[in-house]
Amino acid sequence: MTSDCILTNDHLSLSVATIGAEMQFLRTADGRDLLWHGDATFWTGRAPVLFPIVGRAPDDTIAVGAHHANMPQHGFARRSPFAIETQTPTMCRHVLRADAATRAVYPFEFTLRLTHALSGPTVSVTAEVENLSDQPMPFGFGFHPAFLWPLPGATDQTHMIKLPATANPKQRPLRPDGLLEPDLVPGPFQAGTLPLSEALFEEGALVFPDGTPSLLRYGSKDGPNLSFTFDNLPDIALWKPKQAPFLCIEPWHGTAALHGAGPQIADRPNSTTLQPGTQETFGYSVTVAL
Repeated sequence: MTSDCILTNDHLSLSVATIGAEMQFLRTADGRDLLWHGDATFWTGRAPVLFPIVGRAPDDTIAVGAHHANMPQHGFARRSPFAIETQTPTMCRHVLRADAATRAVYPFEFTLRLTHALSGPTVSVTAEVENLSDQPMPFGFGFHPAFLWPLPGATDQTHMIKLPATANPKQRPLRPDGLLEPDLVPGPFQAGTLPLSEALFEEGALVFPDGTPSLLRYGSKDGPNLSFTFDNLPDIALWKPKQAPFLCIEPWHGTAALHGAGPQIADRPNSTTLQPGTQETFGYSVTVAL
């Protein structure tokens, strides 16, 4: 995957590819990598963008009204060619517009803009979805970045996810078919803290819908860490393949379909429906402390 946009400042460097507007590397000024590098041994992704669905649809079939189409997990944006709209040394904006291929499966006129920017030790990623159609447009949106586990400088240290101390979000179990169980169950957080281990991911991703706090910290207790803020992304998932040296921290607005539900995008949990001529923004930032 060829990178076409490289951003740098005194703290970080960041590369973003045309395909999927996907981050290719995030690196400290002294050359330490923070982002997974896409080795197919575990997973070829690095930081895909999820649109117009998050997760899987029943039988990989979505519907909008009477329109039905095949759509694989996480939608088509992650494999679509974006164009560079704006670029500076510390910011680039990519855009994806509806075309014949997208209309065949998703019958809307839309634009999806992805902006990546560096400011000090912080990278921010912002998405703007605009409905240019003459009818309401349902969709899900999410980010899927994979960060190294362990982080640089913390090889022998236990890693954890920390939320605000009062946050113990409930979990919606993920089924083997990629759909979600309808009922929520108690989650593994205790007083906002989740020590990370291989055993947590034996059944796949951990999905925490609704009410997820807007702040999250990933890393060792008193050492290297990444601090996240989320904007308009109420759902979050954590995922890693078996023995993979990375952790995906995935903020979403929308989730996979529920088991037993139909294919309508509008019926999926936390789907967004944009009225004609309107837009909505989603974003997250990561501050590096190594």
